[in-house]
Amino acid sequence: MAGDGGAGGRPLAATLEAVRAGRYAAEVYGLGYVGLPLAVRLAGGGVRVTGIDTDAGRVERLRAGRLMSSEAHLAGEFGRAVSSGRLSVERRPAPAAGMPKVGIICVPTPPPGGPEPSSAGVMAAAGAFAGAGGAGDVVVIESSVGSGTTDGVRRMIESRGLAVGRDYGLAFCPERIDPANKRWGLENIPRVVYCSDDLTFGVAGEVYGHVNSANLLRVSSAPVAEVVKSYENAFRLVNISLVNELAVLCDALGIDSREVISAAATKPFGFMPFAPGAGAGGHCIPKDPRFLSEAARAAGGPAFASIDSALATNAAMPEYVCGRILDRLESMGLARTAVVCGMAYKADVEDMRDSPGFRIAAGLAARGFAVRTFDPFHDDALLPRYLKENGMEAGGARFEAVGGLDAATLRGTSCLCVVQHHARARRQVEEAYASSLVPVVYDCQNRLRPAAGSSAVLDRLGAPPAPGGGGGGGAGRRGP
Repeated sequence: MAGDGGAGGRPLAATLEAVRAGRYAAEVYGLGYVGLPLAVRLAGGGVRVTGIDTDAGRVERLRAGRLMSSEAHLAGEFGRAVSSGRLSVERRPAPAAGMPKVGIICVPTPPPGGPEPSSAGVMAAAGAFAGAGGAGDVVVIESSVGSGTTDGVRRMIESRGLAVGRDYGLAFCPERIDPANKRWGLENIPRVVYCSDDLTFGVAGEVYGHVNSANLLRVSSAPVAEVVKSYENAFRLVNISLVNELAVLCDALGIDSREVISAAATKPFGFMPFAPGAGAGGHCIPKDPRFLSEAARAAGGPAFASIDSALATNAAMPEYVCGRILDRLESMGLARTAVVCGMAYKADVEDMRDSPGFRIAAGLAARGFAVRTFDPFHDDALLPRYLKENGMEAGGARFEAVGGLDAATLRGTSCLCVVQHHARARRQVEEAYASSLVPVVYDCQNRLRPAAGSSAVLDRLGAPPAPGGGGGGGAGRRGP
């Protein structure tokens, strides 16, 4: 597949030689949870990197050296990379003078079926990269995409008169990142990669040598790599939805789902434990499996019934939680007041996208609750973005955020609903329960254990309630 390149351009063979010698520039498109750590890691390896993001506020923040909580662990590396001149942050690419470029696309992609094609951001970034470069350059897609997106990028490149695999390198290396995972990080997670040709695979090996020691599994085609990424998250979605259905059953049977799961996990083969919760959020699990369903429909094959069912179960969990809370408060004659704790989609991250916490808060508000929220990562300035990311901007905010879970804040609150157990909020949650600051605590993750001295009722998803003495917290009675 390798050749001499287009007229006047750099052949991919020369590009590989330049990359091996460190004479190339990298551009990372999208500086979020995936792109920023990648840019910092490459710059730390001595690569000249330009991080590119269309979000003017993010560019301004990074240029000023202000990192979010989830980025704080990068502070030292980020500062050194910027001060050394190896990392800069821009809103658009610039031509690289006298050296080949490697572009890595890490932009977010919307779910299929929305107002814009899910591939729109990837195509725009790839077009911007190609427009500021030329023959011999290599583009790598890391964004989660639907089947056929990589071939769409190929057609866009070749429409410019560049033959992919000869004049231009194309790769798809879908991101694998798990925020707050202390065991598996950027440096030790194996990666799957499709490359248009052997020289591009050589370039990818050199570039990802700075990322994960080039632990790359090369697959035969772009559609294989695209389906691999979607299938990984479909596996998680289906199993998360399955364990949540188990939790609902255990509620009906009056048994503890955690005990069931722990016992099943003693089987040394054919079983992987998942934990129940109020539904999987974030930007991957509720979205990526839909790419498989979309591909199945486009291919005229049978629908992914398991994915469709899992998506429905996942979407129903917040409503189930709201119903359980309402039933409990009505049974105790308590007022419809609640604080929802843990608005991020996952514990110990600040990402609020597609979060079950927001859906629970909205569901309770729709049932006439006075709802407030608490999350240690909450930023008032970002509330409009939170609402947009959760599809709630049209209705506006119907609840307010509080700064803690102290007695004064919780006075008059009937229920504390814990959706995510953030480490930095753990003590506040445990003290609110142990000190009976509210009459009811609902734990969506079944992690709190009964406290002997508490008068609060502890309700847990997928577990029998732990009855308390009742009457704690000074909550008002529900009116007629």
